[in-house]
Amino acid sequence: MSRRRRQRQRRMAYINFAIIALLIAGGVAAFQFLKPVPYDEQTLCLLSDELPPHTAIILDKTDEYDESQADLIADLIRRSRDRLEVGERLSMFELDAEGQFDPRGEFSLCNPGRGGQVNPLFRNPRMIEERYATLFETPMDAVIEDLVVPKEAPSSPILEAMARLGQTENFSPDAPARRIVIVSDMLQNSDLFSAYGGGGVLPANMPRARDVAEAVERRYGRSLSGVELEIRLIPRGRYTDMQRGALKEYWSEVFSELGLQADWRDL
Repeated sequence: MSRRRRQRQRRMAYINFAIIALLIAGGVAAFQFLKPVPYDEQTLCLLSDELPPHTAIILDKTDEYDESQADLIADLIRRSRDRLEVGERLSMFELDAEGQFDPRGEFSLCNPGRGGQVNPLFRNPRMIEERYATLFETPMDAVIEDLVVPKEAPSSPILEAMARLGQTENFSPDAPARRIVIVSDMLQNSDLFSAYGGGGVLPANMPRARDVAEAVERRYGRSLSGVELEIRLIPRGRYTDMQRGALKEYWSEVFSELGLQADWRDL
């Protein structure tokens, strides 16, 4: 065999070795990128030092609403669930019959992903869909059935509820893309201020919006700054014009002082 041929064969061997090495490295990288990420069995959230994006739904159960409104509320919650990306967290909270707010949440889980949201090369879509239904969808539907039963109460500390939520570990300012959806008549009734007492119009003795915001920050800090807020308003008879007019403007001033931008919509 000539020297030139041996050199050519040696070069081809080097090239083939390099190609094989690149293919192996690419396969390992693809496997690492596409393989399932470990998750917490209790919360279904990915195991990570970083908090996931978080949507919190607050249902003001101190309000009264009829059966058709209850159906709209249930649909709203399910639509919020269906918008979640894999790994995003959804929590549901309530203002209860005593006008108190439990920041631990009735339901707080991450979306584990549906069959159509996973890579079939590494995970079985049918099994993933079954896991979604068993661990996420069914427990959530059970909570929804209880949440949409109204329980009228004498107090309604709406603003305090949101601010306390912002202090919890999973909904703290460290969490990205924090979003609150609140279903309420927004008729605040606590020591911060009360929207009642004006006979269907905003009471004349309402504190300044800035003073309310400062009182919230003294108690809870800037826990709500940067939160995206969606308000689903429940109209209340003689208060409806005030809710959509002067009260909405007042709330908007308070929210602006606290660093929130609110989107108001009817239920």
